[in-house]
Amino acid sequence: MSSVLYVCVRPERSAADAEHRSFSRGLGIGPLDRIDLMHTPLRAIDWQSYDGFVIGGSPFNVTDADKSAEQLSVEDDLRRIAQRALDASALAMFTCYGIGVVTRMLGGEVHTGRPERASATRVTLTAAGTDDPLFGPSGDSLSVFTAHKESARETPPTAVLLATNDACTVQAYRVGDHLYATQFHPEASPQDFADRMAVYRASGYFDPAQYDATERAILAATVEGDELLNRFSRLVGV
Repeated sequence: MSSVLYVCVRPERSAADAEHRSFSRGLGIGPLDRIDLMHTPLRAIDWQSYDGFVIGGSPFNVTDADKSAEQLSVEDDLRRIAQRALDASALAMFTCYGIGVVTRMLGGEVHTGRPERASATRVTLTAAGTDDPLFGPSGDSLSVFTAHKESARETPPTAVLLATNDACTVQAYRVGDHLYATQFHPEASPQDFADRMAVYRASGYFDPAQYDATERAILAATVEGDELLNRFSRLVGV
């Protein structure tokens, strides 16, 4: 058993499998343990034995008006993991959809006013970010992939803003010393992200008429998310 658990919240099997491989590569952990919350509830495994959690993205949105029973169950389980990190019992990194779940849990607001289409972007670290053990070694900024329809309106109560940019003011934050949340996707390489585009071609993350141009731009990008994940592994103690 690895000491880090990849938590999948994607209904699409091909995207879920690819994301698992991406996190495994970035973390430098193989095999990386996995649970798919769409099919297996958290309580079905000994999840509290893990020292670290990485939570992948999802086509779900916390602002969805009519949530399925599956989505409600997923969000309950993600809050359980977040509480474990808030209690300083494990280190956790929530990405994309997960930052919305945590933001609402903390009493913050999630809105749809600052979406980002599938692309590479540069995020700027705040003063707290440059002092943070996970983000600080990246310097003043880092390049990452984003694709989302909702985001935190502002840093939620008790959270410390770590990274921002003009397109989306809350790109990453930390709560206490054990819970990290990012709006961006640290795990995806350019090829990973291009492959994910094919799965979500009609899901509203980019203009389908611009598919080829968007794919070229993504494949030409240089991103630094693997560095974050590698440091996450070291913080967990892998």
